[in-house]
Amino acid sequence: MRLENKVAIITGAGTGIGKETALLFAREGAKIVITDINEDSGNQAVKDIQSHGGEAIFIRLDVSKEEDWKKVTEKTIHSFGKVDILFNNAGIYIIKPLAEIQLEEWNRLMSINVTGVFLGMKHIMPLMAKQKKGSVINASSIAGLMGAPGHVLYGASKGAVRIMTKDAAIEYAPTGVRVNSIHPGYIDTGMAEYASKVTGSTKDELGKEFPMGRLGTVKDVANMVLFLASDESSYTTGAEFVIDGGATAR
Repeated sequence: MRLENKVAIITGAGTGIGKETALLFAREGAKIVITDINEDSGNQAVKDIQSHGGEAIFIRLDVSKEEDWKKVTEKTIHSFGKVDILFNNAGIYIIKPLAEIQLEEWNRLMSINVTGVFLGMKHIMPLMAKQKKGSVINASSIAGLMGAPGHVLYGASKGAVRIMTKDAAIEYAPTGVRVNSIHPGYIDTGMAEYASKVTGSTKDELGKEFPMGRLGTVKDVANMVLFLASDESSYTTGAEFVIDGGATAR
């Protein structure tokens, strides 16, 4: 019960990494606020947690909208009285040559991948500061650490998340609130399926490009997030945690 009596908000928790992390957190004793733009998948995640004896609620959230974040904050405090953990997981992925990126695509992806993380920190971290503790985990990517063709848009967003994390960590360190970023490589989710279609490679072929010879799993990522959410990482803030099968070690 590494998260016993803690309350966690997870964005994009209806599927993939977000859902796996929510299920793991619940098994470790946390009360979970599932947020997602997709109500069906969000409600199903709640049912899956409750079916195993966990406690969870669903709140619809478009991470790019400040009014939605205000509602999430209010409903979480009303339901559970506090917030101990925020996992800014929601994001979208576009692979496209620089010259073909449309401004509308740029603005949409940035509103979710960057503004969504900013708004989450803006509305949740002051609550954590009042209780003098809390852990925020922001989902960046190895695309925020290294360059790749077709990744100007996505890489820019994840690079922004990386630096925002460090800035927020320094600002809030005196309050006891910690902020760290995770940097996955290709994980076996819908994003890897999308990359497979765009690049014309199978998922197995994508995995073989990594030194460990495989794609990461959602469990690989969830276990790292659990460590950062728990008190085991109590002296860790402003740091980057890479989950990439060795790709950035090259």
